[in-house]
Amino acid sequence: MKGRVVKLREAHKAGSPALCSASWGPSGQHVVTASAADTAVLIHDAATVLAGGRGSGSSPVATIRLHKDGVTALAVAPGPSGSLASGSMDHSIKFYTFPEGEFQSNVARFTLPIRSLAFNRKGTLLAAAGDDDGIKLIATIDNTISKVLKGHKGSVTGLAFDPRNDYLASVDSFGTVIYWDLCIGAEARTLTRVAPTFRSDNSVRNVLCWSPDGQTLAVPGLRNNVVLYDRDTGEEVCTLYGDHEQPVSSFCWSPNGRYLVSAGLDRQVLIWDVKSRQDIERQKFDDRICSLAWKPNGNALLLIDVMGRVGIWESVIPSTMKSPNEGIPDLNSTKAPLFDDDDEDEEKPSTSGGLEDDIDETLSDSTPFSHKRPRRKSTFDRDSDNEDLIHQMESTKRMKDKHNKKVDAGKARGDSATSARLVTARMQAAFQPGSTPPQPGMRNFLAYNMLGSITTIENEGHSHVEVDFHDTGRGPRVPSMTDYFGFTMAAMNGSGSVFANQCKGDKNMSTLMYRPFGSWAGNSEWSMRFEGEEVKAVALGAGWVAAVTSLNFLRIFTEGGLQMHILSVSGPVVTAAGYEDQLAIVSHASDCLPSGDQVLDVKVFNISEGAQSMSGRLVLTPLSQLSWFGFSENGQLSSYDSKGILRVFSSQFGGSWLPLFSSAKARKSEDESHWVVGLDANNIFCILCKTPQSYPQVMPKPVLSILHLSFPLVSSDLGANSLENEFLMRKLQLSQIQNKMEEMAALGLDTTTYDDEAFNMEAGLDQCILRLISICCSGDKLVRASELAKLLTLEKSMKGALTLVTRLKLPTLQEKFSSIIEERMLNNKIIAGTGGFCSNATIMTNTPVLTTQATLPSKFMQDGNSSLESSLPKPNLVNQQCSSTEPKKSAGEQGIEIKDSARKVSSAFIPSTKVPKSSETKKHRNEASNAAVVDQNQEGGIDHTGAKKMSTEYCNRAEPQRPVNPFAKSSSSKEPSSSLLDSIKKMKVDKPNGRI
Repeated sequence: MKGRVVKLREAHKAGSPALCSASWGPSGQHVVTASAADTAVLIHDAATVLAGGRGSGSSPVATIRLHKDGVTALAVAPGPSGSLASGSMDHSIKFYTFPEGEFQSNVARFTLPIRSLAFNRKGTLLAAAGDDDGIKLIATIDNTISKVLKGHKGSVTGLAFDPRNDYLASVDSFGTVIYWDLCIGAEARTLTRVAPTFRSDNSVRNVLCWSPDGQTLAVPGLRNNVVLYDRDTGEEVCTLYGDHEQPVSSFCWSPNGRYLVSAGLDRQVLIWDVKSRQDIERQKFDDRICSLAWKPNGNALLLIDVMGRVGIWESVIPSTMKSPNEGIPDLNSTKAPLFDDDDEDEEKPSTSGGLEDDIDETLSDSTPFSHKRPRRKSTFDRDSDNEDLIHQMESTKRMKDKHNKKVDAGKARGDSATSARLVTARMQAAFQPGSTPPQPGMRNFLAYNMLGSITTIENEGHSHVEVDFHDTGRGPRVPSMTDYFGFTMAAMNGSGSVFANQCKGDKNMSTLMYRPFGSWAGNSEWSMRFEGEEVKAVALGAGWVAAVTSLNFLRIFTEGGLQMHILSVSGPVVTAAGYEDQLAIVSHASDCLPSGDQVLDVKVFNISEGAQSMSGRLVLTPLSQLSWFGFSENGQLSSYDSKGILRVFSSQFGGSWLPLFSSAKARKSEDESHWVVGLDANNIFCILCKTPQSYPQVMPKPVLSILHLSFPLVSSDLGANSLENEFLMRKLQLSQIQNKMEEMAALGLDTTTYDDEAFNMEAGLDQCILRLISICCSGDKLVRASELAKLLTLEKSMKGALTLVTRLKLPTLQEKFSSIIEERMLNNKIIAGTGGFCSNATIMTNTPVLTTQATLPSKFMQDGNSSLESSLPKPNLVNQQCSSTEPKKSAGEQGIEIKDSARKVSSAFIPSTKVPKSSETKKHRNEASNAAVVDQNQEGGIDHTGAKKMSTEYCNRAEPQRPVNPFAKSSSSKEPSSSLLDSIKKMKVDKPNGRI
């Protein structure tokens, strides 16, 4: 402070920092102090405390030593005959007279330490909370607990009654603020994680405070600031942002609400002019100030630090400014009835459709009110002395119950009245996927993905940033970085990392920095400064870096820092993600719906082609927000919302979001939640968090959990949900592979690398379908079995299904399956007949692979007795073998078959051909499937080099016989009959032209 220093004197002895409390008496003549390191509650004369800086001072007016452990909370009831309440770590709350300090009674006992106490304006109600589950509302007239409010997931550290007695506001150690409607005893709205978290330091706590007129609620912000929220909508009104270098830990209002004083962990105390949003005075102390109280009807401030030293700051507001006592709001004069000035109408809320009843009918856990409600006369403000708190709450409940009985008759009227009072919820703020909220004194993640993580920790004005990879053998460790910009978001891939920070005041600009992990150039790191705009989200991909700003600009840079593109997005950005050439951006399409649902759009850009490949609405679960967004390991766009539903975008049905994971079904207990890291084709990679924690800590190192993707299926009447889910997953994966092949074919690229993968997936899908058919037959679901049979792809699968129903003696289904096979064979002949005759030139186009030395099998290279010329089959051998086993066919059919056979011959001699192995297991097989046998005798075999089997049955049935492989080992004995599933497994050695 300019020329003045506030001196503190010792009131409580503390060997280490401890949470201390201080409060004024109603008249301003006495103050009361307490410390978590002391069992005593001290009542002082205010004049003595004021003079304490200039002398040794005198003893307190009263010393109360009734608690068995440190005192953690104090509250003084308003009014001339006020009482004092104290809460302790010994789990008890006690009442005393004030200022005499005489013990009155034990109010209530908790099972865990008390953290906060607050009286309402009349002093008829005390709110008490702490580490226990729930806030207890205690009627002071008889010290009974009238209500327990439950909704917080962490310790409740701050309580404040609305001066008009409509609401109770509370904040917990995780930074979540809840407005409680006292008329209905339930949550009115919730502000999730808007305040800092102080879990490791018990000398600091989150607090909140209503303005004297009850219009705004002050809450410490996440950016070392104070945020003011509207009383009725819960929306942010303004922010007081100044020179606090660390989070704000305590504050209070002046009597007229014109000024606010804040104390931070940086040991600074700032005096704010709320109207101009500027700090007008400040002072720095030797230790943190943990409690502040403005003198009622005065210009003085009571302070106490973590070491138990107390003092009074006199003349806080200079005489040149408006006095803090001028214009104190008169709450009684501003009270208004619910609808009009007629008191009789107010006493009949059950017949007039009171506002509190309408809200109770339609309000959900997270649905805010639509606009400012009309001022209503509080139930607790009536001046009748013969009506205590309990009677009032019971009367309100009776009226609400009576009104609920008439809801159905007047539902249309009630809905229209309620809809006029409901508006959109707050639009979701921008976030970075894989990041966690900052925590004072602790590391937090700027980015966490399948590759690695980026962490940061603040240390005396700068931050220390580290990059770690999950695979420690990836390469040399990336050097740590000293961050002087205060980066709050980051993204990383295999090439490098990008960082950005938000603005910190008018003089601070947002900065974007890119750091490659390796480069041929010496100075490849670069940074950009943003004037007049703020970076909200960052992403990077193959050779590009992107940043989306507060002006709805999408700025795209090259890996070297060249500014390539500047685009405009359609709304405020929510998040962004990159994968190779693809950049996906999520933005708000409009304000939230009246129900509270977010309306989000997603666009995907192809950076290398300068094109937009996808645009549409992002699907979310009702009343949820987006929690994670990105690409899977194989490039599938994915999202995860706050209700625990993971969705993957698919091209099915013209572009749809498929739900592939539900956290509610996967968790083992109610207090579990899943923090998503990434996913691949079959699994989701996440970190399990226990309530109240919803995100991982850097230390200890989080453990990655792998869970299988699964459609949220309803309970099947067959009891085969796992098999049905496997069927859907394989079908989805096959569709993705086929789409990839189509895209490559459209670009003129070779798709042979995907042939085996697609065939392997088809065989696995058929095996799954056959198992489902077996279960359907056992459960007498024959129509469903026939539907499944139509989905089979390979010819052997269809024959296996026919054999199965034959063994199970189901003639009706056997006839149905036979007709399906005949219909498919007929369709294939029709398609083959329209193909025209294939000339010998067509055959010759496939023969060069037979004469290429690179195609020699390994067995041939080891055998010196054979020569290439003598062992290779000639092209006309195909025609001879086919004609010897097939009846004479039309020229068109012969042409098609010759071409097919030539292709089979060429592929049979390719040494790199991989025999795919089935990933299927033999579990879930029932007796019917075990009994089924495919009566097929196969000749030939698979040699140790991986050459494929030849089946004579194919040649006899519907396909030309393949040429004999001169390099394959001959089979000396007949193979034993195989089971149905074994037969399907062996099918996968045949090439895809065995399909029907």
